[in-house]
Amino acid sequence: MSPIHQPRFLCVHVPEFPAQARLRHRPALRGKAIAILDGTPPLETVCSTTRLARQKGVRQGTTRAELDSFPGVEALRRSRSEEDSAAAALLAAVWQVSPRVQVLAPRNAAHRVVVDIAGTERIFGPPAQVARNVLQQVRALGLLAHLCVSDNFHTAVCAAPYAGGKPAVVAHGAERATLAPLPLSALDGVEEEQRDTFALWGLHTLGDLAALPETQLVARMGQAGRRLWLQARGEHPHLMQPAEDRFTLEERTEFDAPVDLLDSLLFVLRPMLEQLVLRANQRALALASVTVRLSLTNHAAEDTAIAPEATQFERTVKPALPLADSRILLKLLHLDLQAHPPGAPIVAVHLHAEPGDQTRAQLGMFSPQLPEPSRLDVTLARIRALVGEGRVGRPKLLDTHAPESYVVDTFAPHLRASGSASKTHSIYHPALHGDPLNYQEQASSFASQSRSLALRRLRPPVLLKMHTAEKQPKLFFWRGTRYEVATAFGPWRRSGNWWTTSAWSQEEWDVTANSSSGDTLVCRIARDIMHRHWLLEGIYD
Repeated sequence: MSPIHQPRFLCVHVPEFPAQARLRHRPALRGKAIAILDGTPPLETVCSTTRLARQKGVRQGTTRAELDSFPGVEALRRSRSEEDSAAAALLAAVWQVSPRVQVLAPRNAAHRVVVDIAGTERIFGPPAQVARNVLQQVRALGLLAHLCVSDNFHTAVCAAPYAGGKPAVVAHGAERATLAPLPLSALDGVEEEQRDTFALWGLHTLGDLAALPETQLVARMGQAGRRLWLQARGEHPHLMQPAEDRFTLEERTEFDAPVDLLDSLLFVLRPMLEQLVLRANQRALALASVTVRLSLTNHAAEDTAIAPEATQFERTVKPALPLADSRILLKLLHLDLQAHPPGAPIVAVHLHAEPGDQTRAQLGMFSPQLPEPSRLDVTLARIRALVGEGRVGRPKLLDTHAPESYVVDTFAPHLRASGSASKTHSIYHPALHGDPLNYQEQASSFASQSRSLALRRLRPPVLLKMHTAEKQPKLFFWRGTRYEVATAFGPWRRSGNWWTTSAWSQEEWDVTANSSSGDTLVCRIARDIMHRHWLLEGIYD
């Protein structure tokens, strides 16, 4: 029994790729007659069109002046960056089927990739099922494509543009019969001279070319003619050159006119974020951070195109946990851009996301339900917009004994304090700081007086005008009131970071002071030795 041959090559043919890439993030324009212009103004020509524009008579090569004579046709400029984003998204979709993917050179404004699906039957099913799954993923990216599966590489490439809305599967041995009715323009690499020769010979289809005798064709056209003859018969071999698998989450878009409204920007960011989340979900990932890079217009430039000296504005949102919800990510971007406006009209948007593992939380049977991290991110973003950047988060101790040795860190749920955090607390010992010998006596005396007191820190500390006697605090002014020091316990010396430019050194006293009106103030004051000034650090309540 002869072995059963299965098709191996899947060709994905995306026609009018410049137009589809331009409209991928503009769903409102998909049902209109659109023509994509390429070139230097005013010598621009049409390089790609939509179906409605072709029905009105617009063709590739139509000039800008001629395009004005077609009513109802809207012109857009070509965007290479959006085409690169669409091509990268298409590669990411087909790479899920097989790592052997070859990108072909564009032809007639079409983008083409070929996937080697040999040996994938046990994972993804028969070739027809694989083709349907790939077509579904390509449509989810906002692209329309034609697919063809064949044992022969060139047969799949030639037949894919004529496959229609459903994937075509060429059976083994039926390559020549499938290609026979196709026009000669379906072949790749046909030169103008060869096309004229075929026209003089009266050849119109691939079947006519395949019926020619091989020896006589080679005698007249050489090996180039034999290559085309083998392609027409579905017998020409091919050595694949797979593209490098690079997984990136990026989307780009350009505006035809500068955008200065946040609502208009969010209208474009929504489909871009949906595409990033879709591509991350295809690999069971989420978005750990999203960076939006805005190209701002140059007010001195007359053209709305992006100038090389255009200003770049960049913002990054990083949720506490990786998210796979485009609505929440859009809300975070909305709040961030509302708090940090770009300050100039926008002409281009570039989104870059870092992938992360999808969050899976397992709750205990008797433990209370925790708030969703996504809602927490939105709540923190709203608070941050009210109180300012850097004022929302959790305190984090620094590895130093300096006063106020903490920073506000990003809040992360399910974060437990490590045992090493306690090592950053200041530990005082009189022998290490050169305190007087009567430290224990002073501390006991002050503790007996302030046994029920609690220190209320002043942040930031208040600068005092101090009068001293014999290096001891005697008199100071605070809030317009004069205070005379009755008792002072100290000094307790602390210093650190002497080996860096951020060195610090200070002496602290716990004092009891009386005002002229009879009020008593129990407080902690400090002398900054490096800067030579006195500070009121806290008050004992």
